[in-house]
Amino acid sequence: MNILARLAEKSWETAQPVERDRPSAGAVGMLAYFAVAVVMFSLLVAAYLMRMGLHGAMGHGSDWRPMPDPPLLWLNTLALAASSIAWEMARRERMFRAAMMGAALGLLFLAGQLLLWKHYQEAGYYLSANPANAFFYLLTALHGLHIIGGLIAAGRALAAANMRNIALCALYWHFLLIIWLVLVALLLST
Repeated sequence: MNILARLAEKSWETAQPVERDRPSAGAVGMLAYFAVAVVMFSLLVAAYLMRMGLHGAMGHGSDWRPMPDPPLLWLNTLALAASSIAWEMARRERMFRAAMMGAALGLLFLAGQLLLWKHYQEAGYYLSANPANAFFYLLTALHGLHIIGGLIAAGRALAAANMRNIALCALYWHFLLIIWLVLVALLLST
C-alpha cells in the first residue's frame, strides 16, 4: 500500500481490510516515550560529565566530590534486574504471577532507593553539599519517577489482566534497567 493510500484510509470504517502486522498504538507510544526519555537522560549525562570536569578544565580547584558507593546500591540494582527478569517471564510464559513479582520487585527497588538516600543524608551527603550530590539525587529521583510511572501502568495492566499491556510493561522494565545500568556506571566511574 503506498503512502498516499495510507494517508487517505479511514481506520474507523470497518470495510477497510485490517493489517495485522502493524504495531499497536501502545507500542508506538512506548517507542516515542523511549525516544524522549533517552534524549532527556542523555542530556543529563552530558551535563553531568561537563559539570564534573568544568572547574578542573578552567584551572580552578574542583568542587566535585563524588559520593561513595554503598552495598545498597548493588542490592537495588539486583532488585531491578530481578524485576526485569520477572517481567520477561510474564511476557514469555503469560504468567500473571511473574508480572506481580516484577511489580513487587520494582517496589522493592524504590524502597531501596529511599533507604539509600537516607543512608547518604545520615552520612552528610546532602543535596546542596556539592554538584556531584545534586546530580546523584536528580538522576535517581528522575529514574524513580519513571519507576513509579511503570508501577502505575503495571497496576492497570494487572487489574485488566491484559497480556498485551503486560508485554509492554516488560519492555518498559527492560528499558528502565538499561537506563539504570548506564546511570550506575556513570556514577561509579566518576
